[in-house]
Amino acid sequence: MTVSPETAVSPAPGASAPGAGRRHRLGTTSLRVGAASIWLSVIVLLPLAAILWQSAGGGWTAFWQAVASNAALESFKVTVTISIGVTLVNLVFGLLVAWTLTRDEFPGKRLVDAVIDLPFALPTIVASLVMLALYGPNSPVDLHLQHTKWGVGVALLFVTLPFVVRSVQPVLLELDRDVEEAAASLGANSFTILTKIILPALLPSLLSGAGLAFSRAIGEFGSVVLIGGAVPGETEVSSQWIRTLIENDDRTGAAAISIVLLLVSFVVLFILRAVGSRAAKREELSR
Repeated sequence: MTVSPETAVSPAPGASAPGAGRRHRLGTTSLRVGAASIWLSVIVLLPLAAILWQSAGGGWTAFWQAVASNAALESFKVTVTISIGVTLVNLVFGLLVAWTLTRDEFPGKRLVDAVIDLPFALPTIVASLVMLALYGPNSPVDLHLQHTKWGVGVALLFVTLPFVVRSVQPVLLELDRDVEEAAASLGANSFTILTKIILPALLPSLLSGAGLAFSRAIGEFGSVVLIGGAVPGETEVSSQWIRTLIENDDRTGAAAISIVLLLVSFVVLFILRAVGSRAAKREELSR
């Protein structure tokens, strides 16, 4: 029987034409990408463009005068130094908390796991009230940290701890315990297992959590308002200096300070995630 070319290429009844499924998937993907791009533009890019435009309203001279003033530089110094210290502390204790929640069993574990997310849900001004009640003039533990850098640091530790814990916890849950047991059976001690097996696998998530914690710390306002007191050169963070500029009707200067904080946050996040990505690739190649 002779088969005509038309019969040979025609699809069976009810079957889709070749490539139709692929075109449908591409169309659906394009629709999702378009919707995501529009939403990202409205929620993130447009506000960023607006603050950038406002910061440039007075020209480069006004921008430089705003970010290079003594008050601005002092606020940057206080903000960055305390934020770095808070991030380093949270790296250690965030890992410890995540390890305890994933590897140990104890009464009230679920409650502790839920409390970790409390700073996410709690209004930051309430966190400031809590810190003031605990470490203020009428401290029940006789520890007075109001208007001190230690008070600002404790407040920032409170609001940034969940970032490290929640970044590390899922990775700890997925780690292969057999590798640790094999290393122990070969004579490796706990410190060797931690430094040679566990920490390399956790490094990308640790860096990601550290970047998020640092970015939150340098932009934090509510939790440090009452406990810090905005003492110039001591406890006044950049977000409080921005508020002062707005109250003085210097919106261009406030926008300029905001741009500097955004740039610092973006650069730190970019560097830490790049380092974490390279570490993850090295970890995959070593397996």
